[in-house]
Amino acid sequence: MDLVGACLAFVHVSDHAGFTPGAAAAGIPQPVASRRVAALEEHLGGRLFDRSTRRAVLTQFGRDMLPAARRLLQAAEELQHDAARAALRPLRLAVPDTCTPLDLALLGARAREAGVAADPVPAAPAARRTLLRDRDVRAALLAVPSAEADWTVPLGAAATEGPATGTLHLETLRLGRTDLGTRPRRLWLQPEDDVPHIRDPLTRMRDALGLRPTQVATAPSLAAAATEVLAGADLLLCSPAQADELDLYWRPLGGTDLARGYDLAAGTGDEAERLRHLLDRDIARCLGSPGGPR
Repeated sequence: MDLVGACLAFVHVSDHAGFTPGAAAAGIPQPVASRRVAALEEHLGGRLFDRSTRRAVLTQFGRDMLPAARRLLQAAEELQHDAARAALRPLRLAVPDTCTPLDLALLGARAREAGVAADPVPAAPAARRTLLRDRDVRAALLAVPSAEADWTVPLGAAATEGPATGTLHLETLRLGRTDLGTRPRRLWLQPEDDVPHIRDPLTRMRDALGLRPTQVATAPSLAAAATEVLAGADLLLCSPAQADELDLYWRPLGGTDLARGYDLAAGTGDEAERLRHLLDRDIARCLGSPGGPR
């Protein structure tokens, strides 16, 4: 039975001392109010009203049950209020801090059209995991190996000069005999790529080629890494979209197939799947994933 609806009829009939005015106050027809009260009496196992009079007079059992019925109605109202607030509560989503403000704005607009009040929170890879673990966000785009990813972003080396096509090989950074005393060129990683599945292959390649340890380095921020590249002949590990934004020449790296990988994680699997379905292409645009989601 509809226990809330039955209690609503019971309380209003009691407050107005009659089924007809009580039903009107509850916004239901009088026969419906009578049926609901009768169903409640059967459910509770006792008569709520004395029907020997023209007025709806509470029995002792009815007087005993009335406070609990009022509490039930109040709890139902609070539940509806909390549900409405929860629907309006922003969904905090941890995203890479490489996402541009424009792409995040477009993501937020698309989410609102889909009925989700998305609130992007830019953060570095480790910070995104911490935010999700500590429940400071409801969902996060986590950095994962490309084989495990929903979205992938190819990585290469970008510089201020050079051909716009072809492959760049890290051995070209090796110093020759005539380069003694000069500062070696470096490949800069931004914090977004300071993760094992990207950093470690580059470190192994650096060592195998005989490059100096400082020639593959991680900058404290994308701006700091880009500054080193724009101020000299260094290289930036980045996506094609980032190279375009910084007006740099981008080429893939030879000898490796590096890519950022992203997985959408949430407090519940259902919520993660719902966000993938609603925002897959918008997330891909934010990440710079050329092919969209897998």
